[in-house]
Amino acid sequence: MKFLKRYKNGFIEYGKYSVIGIVCAALDIGVLNALLYFFPTNDTVLLTIFNSTAYMAAILNSYYWNSKYTFKIKKSKKQFIAFIVQAFVSLLIANIVFIGGLWVAEFFSTLPNWLQTNIAKGLSMYLSSLASFFFNKHFVFKDRLEKGTS
Repeated sequence: MKFLKRYKNGFIEYGKYSVIGIVCAALDIGVLNALLYFFPTNDTVLLTIFNSTAYMAAILNSYYWNSKYTFKIKKSKKQFIAFIVQAFVSLLIANIVFIGGLWVAEFFSTLPNWLQTNIAKGLSMYLSSLASFFFNKHFVFKDRLEKGTS
């Protein structure tokens, strides 16, 4: 029975995490597209900087809402540092997938640049979000799980 309750709670957590993720995704895409609108570029270095800026805006928003709503924890310096470490690893994943997606998109040059960029962004967001959920659940907020409040 305890297994079923834990499975159900994990499913509910993932649902809450997903709702917050949608809001953060909108913020992430919004910041990226605003930067591209005001500073249009195809330069990979600038695109990586833009992607990182957008990602960090979303990840800080994610920390606030997931710590308060999804995992319902008291924030601590230890957890915030762990969160920043996981955010950095997730950012690396996001940028590798983003740049890889841009490289693949070059083969589909009939698509407008903004669409190629947003497709690459979407794929990077999805894969980095999966990694981020895993890291948050099993490393950042693990103390809460060890106390039996999952």
